[in-house]
Amino acid sequence: MTNPQTRRNRITGVLPLALSLFLSGCVNLLTHSIATSNRAFIVYWPPTKNETGLRLAIKDLIDLKGVKTTAGSEYLAKFGQPAQADAACLAIARERNVVIVGKTNLSEFAVAPSGFNQYYGIPKNRLSRKVKLIPGGSSSGSAVAVQSGLADVAFGTDTAGSVRVPAACCGVVGLKTTFGLVPLQGVVPVDPKHLDTVGPIARDIDHLVQGMDLLEKGFAEQYEAAVSHKPLGRQIRIGRLYLAETDPRIDQAIDSALSSAQFRVIRLSDSFRKAWEQAKRDGNTLAAAGAWLSDGKYFGKPGVSAKTEAILTLGEYEYSTNYKAALKRRAVWQSELKKVFTTVDFIVVPTLQTLTPASPPLGSTAVFEAQMLSIQNTTPVNVAGNPALAVPVPVEDRAVPLASLQLIGPPFSEAGLLNAGRLVELNVNSTIDRPLVTKSSKP
Repeated sequence: MTNPQTRRNRITGVLPLALSLFLSGCVNLLTHSIATSNRAFIVYWPPTKNETGLRLAIKDLIDLKGVKTTAGSEYLAKFGQPAQADAACLAIARERNVVIVGKTNLSEFAVAPSGFNQYYGIPKNRLSRKVKLIPGGSSSGSAVAVQSGLADVAFGTDTAGSVRVPAACCGVVGLKTTFGLVPLQGVVPVDPKHLDTVGPIARDIDHLVQGMDLLEKGFAEQYEAAVSHKPLGRQIRIGRLYLAETDPRIDQAIDSALSSAQFRVIRLSDSFRKAWEQAKRDGNTLAAAGAWLSDGKYFGKPGVSAKTEAILTLGEYEYSTNYKAALKRRAVWQSELKKVFTTVDFIVVPTLQTLTPASPPLGSTAVFEAQMLSIQNTTPVNVAGNPALAVPVPVEDRAVPLASLQLIGPPFSEAGLLNAGRLVELNVNSTIDRPLVTKSSKP
């Protein structure tokens, strides 16, 4: 890692480039063909016609023995070596001989929330109607793989929202697990000390439970116990947090879903909202700085995109200016959340403050990625280390049919979260156009 003086020199020299990229944008062009026409997969292994078992897709940030882990990067695709062993999070799937159907696409080095990839292309969001919608990232390929029916479950990683954001954009469900629950050995890091997690994405809660059962032994039994303990919505207390600049249609869709599920809803205080907003700023700082600490070594390497380099440069700036203060505030935020969870079972906020954005006509730029960070309500959860679940809910809009409700729980409450998600799904799924997000006829 560079010393402080070298770091200051690099920031002074490269920050103008980053700002220039912010202003002028960097066009995201497809330069490499990949395994499936919807660009969900970097490597795809179609199951045999007689195969009836669960189909599992793996984000290409997670090692699979004998396969290159490219992290969505042209540089690693060309110069990296095949993984010598599976990542630890694949151990249960291997024990059960689960069919792994491929490695999924993602933002380069998992640093961009749009889900765009300059080298491998943009996974196609099948919810697109009048406009072409972004897939969300960084686990964009994992979300599109399950959305299109090419996988039943996909593993993604979540540092600042990288499971929940694509789940929200693609109208599927995604779970950010409690920090430390799933081992990170064999996963390309962004911020493994504070933020990184592995979690499942699926088209519905039932498949999400199956995915979690591949990440934590005995999870299916935990989930069944949670359902038996609180089978009805009125047994569950929901702390509802309203955030400024949220599209009112999203708030309306979420409130309607909570009412339909018959949860006991308690409005959270303005002081907690202010604490949330500070945690969001801190989460963005930690994630950006973590990207620099983990991936700064790739700056200037052949094939690394200008947009990624701009993001890494800004991460270096965050590390040198705001990182220590953000870390110091982490314990205070965790204490705030713990206090709230003495009065409610779960917290609900929108996963995104707007409906899924349309793809920019010139592709993803650093400016667009910064805008995406501003609309996602995910980073405070990563700062605290708590689990969170993104669940689609129908919304009144001609171009974008779904919004996303985010349920947040205390540490290690994944089974209870999925039970609450089951109740949301049970009461709103009849109004969701499921064929839009499942059962593709072609890879």
